[in-house]
Amino acid sequence: MKVKEIRVMSNEDTNSKLVELKKELMKNRAQVASGTTPKSPGQIKKIRKTIAKILTVTKEKLSNNQIIKKVN
Repeated sequence: MKVKEIRVMSNEDTNSKLVELKKELMKNRAQVASGTTPKSPGQIKKIRKTIAKILTVTKEKLSNNQIIKKVN
């Protein structure tokens, strides 16, 4: 998922996507811990990066809103 796509999404959409990705990450980590190989080994890294992108954009939006409120 690209950052541009995340910035366009609403807060509800980003929160639901974040929950979905965290569940998927937990499932993949459980597979690795149990000894089975995941469908694609690079998937865990990709999910972690997407979660980080979502959190970063969310914090940017929050800080921008706070700066705007201080100026007004």
